[in-house]
Amino acid sequence: MPIKALAQRFAFALLLALSLALLAMSRADFVWAERARVAIIDVAEPLLAALSRPTQLARSAVHAVEDMLHLQDENQRLRQENQRLQHWQQVALRLEQDNALLRRLLQVNTDPQMAFVTARVVSEPAGAFVRTVLLNAGQRDGLRRGDAVTADLGFVGRVIEAGQRASRVLLVTDLNSRIPVMVGTARSRGILAGDNGPLPRLEYLPGSAQVSVGDRIVTSGDGGLLPPGLAIGEVASVTDGVVRARPLVDLNRIEWVQVVRYEQPQPNLSPSRFLGPR
Repeated sequence: MPIKALAQRFAFALLLALSLALLAMSRADFVWAERARVAIIDVAEPLLAALSRPTQLARSAVHAVEDMLHLQDENQRLRQENQRLQHWQQVALRLEQDNALLRRLLQVNTDPQMAFVTARVVSEPAGAFVRTVLLNAGQRDGLRRGDAVTADLGFVGRVIEAGQRASRVLLVTDLNSRIPVMVGTARSRGILAGDNGPLPRLEYLPGSAQVSVGDRIVTSGDGGLLPPGLAIGEVASVTDGVVRARPLVDLNRIEWVQVVRYEQPQPNLSPSRFLGPR
């Protein structure tokens, strides 16, 4: 009993001394201390690995169940998406057949196939007053003045100078750029005018045009210089009657472009077009 009472009285002091001794051993640079730490680690590692194995197995089982549930949800989503795609495929096929039938009935001259020439941009937009880039392709590659130039996402400008080996492109943000466009689902026609800023203006829109932020902007093809339907950007803001557009392409980071070689389709004015076969 006296020994037990003595141990209880000095237990805290003994534990504190032991803790200080272990801390000193962990901080010591003695060889025997390092060997003792390594031996303790070698002995503890298998025990810790064995104790943690059930936890790892349980975690793996939980992850497997979560993956299975995720795969079931993904499979269901893909089934629904496949059904929607099949529906729209049927709609597209039916519209294609109707379109072909109407073209045959009306004897419509379709637009010619557009050819593309890929070129690399060898200079960035120059200066505060000029928004142009230089391409490493020219007349020897079939490029001509007025050709449309597109990047990966949409229309960026048109060729204004075409040499034998190089060409200069006027970007849509340049002060001298004027592009006939159509806006929104109502296809309101206007002019996209650059002002050397990042957001060109939409001008000459009809007074009845309903333009909203996010409306899509495409080339209209008016004048026959550019092919219709090339995506340019979207309406960025409508403030006090001033409509601004945001190009789809970051014009400061253009590396490769495609130059569109386009021929304006000629109208079919033959008498048989109107009189029909006799």
